[in-house]
Amino acid sequence: MEKKQREVFSMLGQPAKRALAEHGVTSLVLLAAHSEQEVRRWHGIGPSSIPKLKQALAEQGLTFKK
Repeated sequence: MEKKQREVFSMLGQPAKRALAEHGVTSLVLLAAHSEQEVRRWHGIGPSSIPKLKQALAEQGLTFKK
């Protein structure tokens, strides 16, 4: 994982990090392949994680899958 992604994911709690890892999400590009609704359903992704993930995606010109 490149440094920028590590920094983004380091802002998340451990449950959210585990949820991302369990679904093979190791980068923002991989995260963008999933819809927000799908990610919200993952065990460990709490309400505070979604805004952080949206902001990180936006900073890279990405969004959740529509």
